[in-house]
Amino acid sequence: MGIADDAVEIRAQGWRTLAALHGLIDTALERALQTRHNLSVVEFTVLDALSRQDGWHMRMQQLSRAAALSSSATTRLVNRLEERGLLTRVLCQDDRRGIYTELTPQGSKLLEQARPTHDDVLAGTLADAERLPELAPLVDALHRLPAPASAAA
Repeated sequence: MGIADDAVEIRAQGWRTLAALHGLIDTALERALQTRHNLSVVEFTVLDALSRQDGWHMRMQQLSRAAALSSSATTRLVNRLEERGLLTRVLCQDDRRGIYTELTPQGSKLLEQARPTHDDVLAGTLADAERLPELAPLVDALHRLPAPASAAA
């Protein structure tokens, strides 16, 4: 195997490790959020993304990027969350074609209730993963990431 082949294998192994850690975390979060709050991970992600916005709203395209979903999947998800009373859509005043998505008070309350579950399960799952030799280096790298500017202030 040549140097180029080694580099490809290293990247592939890194990707497999990242996918394994992601799967471990996603499964644990999905189970806990569904059981305790009737929320999926992606629903939590959308509510969380909306809560972090100035004015508490986002354009649908921004929401698609934040949730890592296609436009059509985002629309379906927003429809479900809107039917549950967790968010609402409003027309953009500057551009009548633009639609913003906003948290409702009910969505904000559910997010507030679910956030400790999310944070505890994430911390516990990372602690478990840290004890697995194949995942420990990646978990260590995550712990060494700098805090976001908004968290440091």
